[in-house]
This record gives sequence, C-alpha cells and structure tokens, in this order.
Amino acid sequence: MKQMKVGIVGTGLIASLMAKTLNGLNDENIKNYAVASRTLTKAKAFADEYKIEKAYGSYMELIQDENIDLIYIAVPHNEHYRIAKLCIENKKNVLCEKPFTVNAEETKDLLALAKGNNVLITEAIWTRYMPSRKLINDVIASGIIGQVHSIQANLGYPLKDVKRMISPELAGGALLDVGVYTVNFALMVFGNNIKDIFAKAVMSDKGVDLTDSITITWNDGKMAVLHASMMTPTDRCGFIYGEKGYICVTNINNPEAIKIYDVEHNLIKEVEIPKQVTGYEYEVLACAKAIDKNELECEAMPHKETIFVMEILDKIRNQWNMKYPFEK
Repeated sequence: MKQMKVGIVGTGLIASLMAKTLNGLNDENIKNYAVASRTLTKAKAFADEYKIEKAYGSYMELIQDENIDLIYIAVPHNEHYRIAKLCIENKKNVLCEKPFTVNAEETKDLLALAKGNNVLITEAIWTRYMPSRKLINDVIASGIIGQVHSIQANLGYPLKDVKRMISPELAGGALLDVGVYTVNFALMVFGNNIKDIFAKAVMSDKGVDLTDSITITWNDGKMAVLHASMMTPTDRCGFIYGEKGYICVTNINNPEAIKIYDVEHNLIKEVEIPKQVTGYEYEVLACAKAIDKNELECEAMPHKETIFVMEILDKIRNQWNMKYPFEK
C-alpha cells in the first residue's frame, strides 16, 4: 500500500477530531498532509496545532493539490454537495461527513458523478465502520436475547445556540445532525425492509426541527422508536429488545459499552469494545483499503445505503413540510 495523503477541508471541531485521529494512527501509510480554511490565518493556526505540512486559504487550493489522495469534508451540511462535487471533478477521492448531502437528489447526483470520474466517495457516518457494529449484531445472532422485536434509541445534545444547527440556510436542525445516528442504529440491526415511517417534530421559529420523534416499522413486524434533540443532553442509549432479554448500548454515537440483560433485568454479559484512537480511524482505514484496491465505495457504507438513509431523511422532512431555502 502506497502512502495515502489526506487533506482536511474545514477547521471546526469535527476537523480537529479528524486531525487528532490521523496523528494518533501512527501509520506511515496514512499522512495528515493538508488543511484548508476560508482564511489562510485559520488554516495555518490549525496546521501548526496538528503538525500538518500544508495550509491553504481556500478550499480550491487544497482540492487542486496533486499530492492529495483523499479529501475529508468537514464543513456545514449545506456545503457538502458543492465541495464534494469540486473534489470529484478534480479526480479526488472523498470522505464526506454525515449527512452525506442535504437530500437524496444531491446524493444520487454526487455518486453518479464519482462513478463517472472513477473516484472513491463515501459517507463518514463513523458508527457504520466501527467494530461495535459487528459486535452488536453478533450478540443478536447468538440467540442470547432470543427473537428481537423492537428498538429504542435516543441522541441529544444542547446545541440550540450553535449557529449551524439553528440556521435553515446551513441545513440546520436535529434530524440531519443527530437524528441520522438513531436512524442508522436501527437500520444496522433491522435492515432496510421498511413498511412505514411516522415522524413528528418540535420546530423552531426559524423553521428547523429542535426535537424529533421517529417511529419506523418493518414488514416483518419489527419496530423502532427513535428520539433526537438539539435542545438537551440525553443518555444517548440504544436498546434492542428480544424475547429472552435485551441489549443496552451506551452512546449510540460512539459505543462505550454493550451490556446484555435477561428477562429479570439481570446483567448476564458485557461485550468489551476495542480501544480506539477516537473512533474516526475506522472510516479512514476503510478508505485506504478501498483506494488501494481501486474500489469506488467502502464495504461498511455502500452507496446504496447512503441513498437509502437520505431517502428516509427526505420522507421525514416531507412529513414536517420542512424545506431548506436553497432546495428546489
């Protein structure tokens, strides 16, 4: 495997987490190579902090750097499509933060463009790449909790004062930022054979969702009840209920513990989660593997899954009559 040089677009909190991850990997085949911001001052400060070789004062300068093998997009949601499109047009592989785009139409357009340009593009929904995903499904497959029938999951943070969260122009709202994790959690367990979706939201005076309630039913009778909020912290737990007991996943956004209980609520088993750098390393390693094999998508989050999730988010927003100002 040749060295993969990574460029980071954006200098916010998520970009910082990725920079820490790349540095913490200590992998000579993966280099934390470049960063871009809208100002050179910000880019240089970020590069100095994380010992990054190149700093650019515009996104396009980084995109046109011929040495970069993979670009990680960590800008507000409304910019994902535009920046990813520029990357693809310049033959750059892309790891794009969730939500992949704002709607399914943008997603399908980007994926088709990437295929036409023979470049990798994948969604950085980190829970799809983590070892905990298989660990949870292995517990279910073992039969220890019996036949599984339902899921409850919640994720919430106090984010109501964060500009990108409350601004329709920046594709704000709880659904695309935290609700997407609850949806992915349910899909990773129950699959995609969905019967229907019913969702309600408490909306802000600016027209974005503050707190969401989402109920999904499957054709085989399974059900997931999901809660997402940008108003308050929640316990972030996911519960998978079976006839012989249940699984509690602490922090569905980055699993910290997987505990199994019997029908009397006695803890009968705990599954150890591997130590990690930050949790972001798995998506980076997946990209490196795919690029080395000249593949255009990552096995952990194939393009059809990205489209399916985005179509669900579209259906939910349609139930709320929630549209962003820049959407057609």
